[in-house]
Amino acid sequence: MMTHTWSLCCPTPTLTRTTPGRSEKECDGQDSLCVKANVNEEYLEAFRTKSYIEICNKAQGQLGRTIRRSPLLSSNNNSPSTNSSSSTLPFCKHLTEFLLDPRQENITSVAETTKVHHLLVNYFESSLEACHCCDQILQGLHSMRLSYRRIKRVVKISKMVLDEDCNNNGDQQQQIQKDVIYRELASFALQNNPLSIQFHDIHQRFMELLHRLRSKRVKIQRKLTWKSICKKVAGIGLVTAHSAIVVALLVLCFHSIVGLVAAPGILGGLVGWLIKRIFKGKNSKNGRIRRSYCERLCEQLDVAAKGIYIVINELNTVSRMVMRLRDEVEHRRVIAQVCVRNYGKSEILRQVLRDLNDNQSSFLDQLEELENHIYFCFLTINRSRSLLLQEITQDL
Repeated sequence: MMTHTWSLCCPTPTLTRTTPGRSEKECDGQDSLCVKANVNEEYLEAFRTKSYIEICNKAQGQLGRTIRRSPLLSSNNNSPSTNSSSSTLPFCKHLTEFLLDPRQENITSVAETTKVHHLLVNYFESSLEACHCCDQILQGLHSMRLSYRRIKRVVKISKMVLDEDCNNNGDQQQQIQKDVIYRELASFALQNNPLSIQFHDIHQRFMELLHRLRSKRVKIQRKLTWKSICKKVAGIGLVTAHSAIVVALLVLCFHSIVGLVAAPGILGGLVGWLIKRIFKGKNSKNGRIRRSYCERLCEQLDVAAKGIYIVINELNTVSRMVMRLRDEVEHRRVIAQVCVRNYGKSEILRQVLRDLNDNQSSFLDQLEELENHIYFCFLTINRSRSLLLQEITQDL
């Protein structure tokens, strides 16, 4: 029987000693900081693994951008080449087709040729749905990067326009540039939020599937436990019956020479039959213990339940990150609308553009953090799918 290890990223607890002159509260505070640092280090270590780097390179190769970083703007934003590259930035709308492993076609083929439980098929379909959800988020991030280029271009133009506006009242060219700024801000404010993704329905379906997987596994485990108890009771009865037969043969040995000669043969035959009965069906051609269908299904359901549980946790983390980034986008849209409504008021325009410019670094960091975690979700889903497929096919 194959076992799988599922480890949680938590530090090993250590014993500390309170030193003289320090209160227990101070020691606990320093210990909590050390624990937090260890958790953060283990979290960052997950993004340095070879498998994570490989899936990032594969994804970035399809996205047409280099690993981890992307050129957002060239030095000259007004050049035609820059504007054209912004509108034709390559993007793969079906990244799942390149990152999903094992592929859904292989899963379907195995399900058609073997006896796979319908709940396991539902698990593979749900994991595919989770990948499509991550794919949709990546599309939203792509749209946000395009919008960010537009905002950055507006900020750059506004620095030149507002500086000239401080020196004089401006000319016709300056007014044209201001109109361009307001048009870009109005266009940005009218855009739909690309991260308006509803996680509640997906989370509800996954929780229902997790409950069904656990319930089915508990039922099968009870059935196996009851069968094991019955086998043990039957074995005890069988041993008792054969012991009585052996005692009867020994009694015959004292009353008959024929019984004395026949007893070893009969006793050896009974012992051999008992050994074969006990070990019947436990050895396979590969030297491994042969499992029944219920035992195999119980293990498969356990792997699927753990896999869907991990996927739920990953999607919960992604949903919180998406919500935070979505609120940031909504804030930017609102202040852009305020600026457009107050057309011609340079002070409001200056304040809005200052706000957009000051938050650029934090906004880009959130984009990159979410994108990295999406790739980590792909990696986690692939691992759980591979483990379950291995569990299904190992006894074939």
